[in-house]
Amino acid sequence: MATPGAAGAPDETWTIAQIADEFGVTHRAVRHYEDLGLISPRREGTRRIYRRRDRTRLALILRGRRLGFPLEEIRTIIDLYDLPRGKRSQLEYVLTQIDERRADLEQRRADLEAAIAELEAWEVSCRRDLEALG
Repeated sequence: MATPGAAGAPDETWTIAQIADEFGVTHRAVRHYEDLGLISPRREGTRRIYRRRDRTRLALILRGRRLGFPLEEIRTIIDLYDLPRGKRSQLEYVLTQIDERRADLEQRRADLEAAIAELEAWEVSCRRDLEALG
């Protein structure tokens, strides 16, 4: 679905079905992000019309979710883009959040590796005790 832009160039828009299909999410998920104010499609009666800005914001939301960021952090990241320093503020903030998320994930990995090692040691002990019982 394309509509003419102000300067005559095509200004692409999408329906909720198109945007949900493209990103592999449900209509309900898209509406949820809209209810939270993370995206704000134009309304034509009961139809939602998504613009490039909404599409970009949805891509950022979904990337943030995949990486484990809470929605409030995602909102902060997205909203920073609209501030006077825009992209610079957003990137500086994102880099800080990436460092924190990476540290959290590395700690979780270390915890998982320790738990697996403990399970393996316990398994060896249990097998040895079982063999001793005959």
